Formats: sequence, C-alpha cells, structure tokens
Amino acid sequence: MSEPKVLLSGLGIPESPRWHEGRLWFCNWIDGQVVAVGLDGRADVMAARDPDSHPMGYSIDWLPDGRLLVTGDKLRRQEPDGSMITHAEQPANEIVVDGRGNIYLNGADFNFTGGEAPKPGYVKLVTPDGQLRQVAGDIQFPNGMVITPDNRTLIISESFAGRLTAFDIDPDGGLSGRRVFADGLGPDGISLDAEGAVWVGTADYSVVRVAEGGQVLQRVELPENRAPFAVMLGGPDRRTLFIMTAEWRKADGLANLQRLAEGPRTGEILALPVAVPGAGRP
Repeated sequence: MSEPKVLLSGLGIPESPRWHEGRLWFCNWIDGQVVAVGLDGRADVMAARDPDSHPMGYSIDWLPDGRLLVTGDKLRRQEPDGSMITHAEQPANEIVVDGRGNIYLNGADFNFTGGEAPKPGYVKLVTPDGQLRQVAGDIQFPNGMVITPDNRTLIISESFAGRLTAFDIDPDGGLSGRRVFADGLGPDGISLDAEGAVWVGTADYSVVRVAEGGQVLQRVELPENRAPFAVMLGGPDRRTLFIMTAEWRKADGLANLQRLAEGPRTGEILALPVAVPGAGRP
C-alpha cells in the first residue's frame, strides 16, 4: 500500500468527514467551522458555528432533501438561505442519517473535556416526523457510526471499550440484536466498505481495515504522536481513504486539548488510494 499524502494542513482537530457532492466535508474543531475540500486541496468554509457554542464535539450529515444537520448542544439544520435553526432539542456528538430519513444521534451526559468521571452513553433516534426516543444505552463513550447500504445494520464505535458494536435496525428505526463486531481497537470515526469491512483507528495510532469478528485485513501506520480522529472512504469512486489526524501525545492526556486550542494548528487530512470502495452511510 502506498504512503498517505497530505491533502490539507493547518487545521484544528479535523473530525466527522463525509464525502458529499464531490468534495470531502468535515468539522474543523476549535475553529468552529464546517469545511469542504476538493481533491485539489482547495477548501471553503460552508458553515460557521456560534462563537459561544462549544468548539469541540460536533458532527455533520444531511437530510434526504439535502439540508445540512450539525450536532452540538442541540441538533441544528441549515436552511437554503444559510440560516441555522433548531431541528431537535437534543445534545449530541456523532450523527448518521439512514436512507429513510431516520436520524441517529449519540452522546454521553458527562463533561469529557472538563475531566468529569465517565458515564455510559446512548443512541437516540429522531424520526422523519420529529419524534425523539432512545434506542440504545450503556454505550462506553459512543463515537462514529455507519449504516449498511440495506439500512438493516448500524455499527458504532465504543471508544472507551475499544470495540465496534453492531445493531440490527428494526422496521420502526429501533435497534436490537446487539453484538460485538470487532474489539481490541481505538475506535473514533469509522467508514464502511463494499465488502462489509470497517476502516477504524487503533490504540497504537494506526488505521486498520477490520472484518466482522476482528480480523485485521490491512493496516496503515501513522507518524509518532499523530492520532487518527476519523476516517472516510470518498473520492469519485469512493476508493480514497481520508484520515483525519492531529498531534496527540498520549502522556499528556486531556492537556492535549488546551495545547491544540491555544497552540499551532497541527490538524491534517491524509489521503491514500485503496482497492475496495466505500459503501453505506455516511
């Protein structure tokens, strides 16, 4: 496999990558932006967050009609005139929207950046008619989610447990049939491919392609102290793996956040070609 190349640098913490309308969209944490970048490296700010909102812990996806959704202290929707309005009064970290318009949100009700003791998290569902309900609990720090192309399976990162967990998606959008997809990882943002494998980060700062059951099929090593925050399969044929990284020194723990917020912007997006294309959502 070839070495990753830098597509974009000088970022805060790049997160929540999505391939959308021919470009890679992502959240530029710390700087409070939603950005889209082309394969030529040209980037545009597509939305800016309220300066008073928290600068980290927000993600993006789209409704079937193309309107942008942004998580954070609540779920907001971007209207055609660019304005942001409340879609649901629900704080959330990650988001994924299935092919029927069901919105899956996750989060955990404790102050992670403030050093508060962890509490189990959840997955909540916002249906197309606006109903909100919890569909899974006891998630050990929920992070990235993907949905299979047939809208029948949701896979979620349980970051504090080091595992990927899969659920069946019921006809009413509920989740059942909880099971371990793979463990022994360091999962954050993830991406699904057409063979049912998942690209995911590891605790040793590499990125792997893992099959259900845990077999590692491919591995991409990253430089020392360069943590993978999320990955996305995109490009015209979805055969480009985008890796969202920033400098993160394990020994420094949460002190890394202050350094990243106040110091040099070390966030980068890496890209490399892969053989199996992306599939499913996002």
